Amino acid sequence: MDIKRLKTFQVAAESLNLTKAAAQLGYTQPTITIQLQTLENELGYVLLGRVGKQTYLTPHGRIVKEYADRVFATLQEMEDELRKLDQPGGSLTVAAPEFYCSHYLSLLMHSYITAYPEVKLQLASHDSIEAMKKVHSREADLGIIAGPCSLPGIECVRLSTEDLVLVTTKERLECVGREELLHSGPLISYKTGSNLQSLVNECLGEIGFRPSASIECVSDETIKRAVLHQTGIGLLGAGLVHSELKKGTLVELHRFPDKIETSMIVLRSRLDEINIRSFAGMLQESWAALETGM
Repeated sequence: MDIKRLKTFQVAAESLNLTKAAAQLGYTQPTITIQLQTLENELGYVLLGRVGKQTYLTPHGRIVKEYADRVFATLQEMEDELRKLDQPGGSLTVAAPEFYCSHYLSLLMHSYITAYPEVKLQLASHDSIEAMKKVHSREADLGIIAGPCSLPGIECVRLSTEDLVLVTTKERLECVGREELLHSGPLISYKTGSNLQSLVNECLGEIGFRPSASIECVSDETIKRAVLHQTGIGLLGAGLVHSELKKGTLVELHRFPDKIETSMIVLRSRLDEINIRSFAGMLQESWAALETGM
């Protein structure tokens, strides 16, 4: 069945006036008549009847009109959905550690929703391991992580590198001393299985630090808070402790330059999605400025 003939019938059935239908479709009236006759011959039923100058739908015509309306409504929905792929809209969930959410992404949110008001943006706070899992399972559209990502099918785009800093409080350093701290700890570090665990071990091995006790935590922020409460020493990204080092509430025991990578992650199969592309582009353009503005 020719879709143009079906459209001609739908318009003629709406107006029940071939002259008006011809004007609406940009055809001549003889063309309209030929298309309708061809459709009727194809279906084997008379669809439009005439009594004097009055055009009316036959019972078969009413059925064809009903289904024609459904067909063109579905086609319109399809076109609307296709247009959505060209303009960001709907929802976008970004998973990232609490530090990135509060210090970086919260600043980016305003710019993004101003540029793309049709997008409902949600920030989900997770540690890097959970952020990877959320992206991998499609529970999040995009993620920001610290350290490597080994999950299959994920594209990792480096945003920056930063130093890792071994820190404690000024009071604890003065009370215990550096050598005793590096001997006994306790080290407040990431939970077993963290993607940063091997990096932490590598750094501590460089200075021969083998603490006799350690405490595992689920996030960077938890580690920092534990250190600030004088529980022990922690190895953290320089950005996370920048303010505390500047104020003197934390002191640096050792610095490991450019050890940790911050990356944006997304499923490779979703790289072409407009919401993800729009946010990823703004994120990459803004990340250096967001770091500088901390």
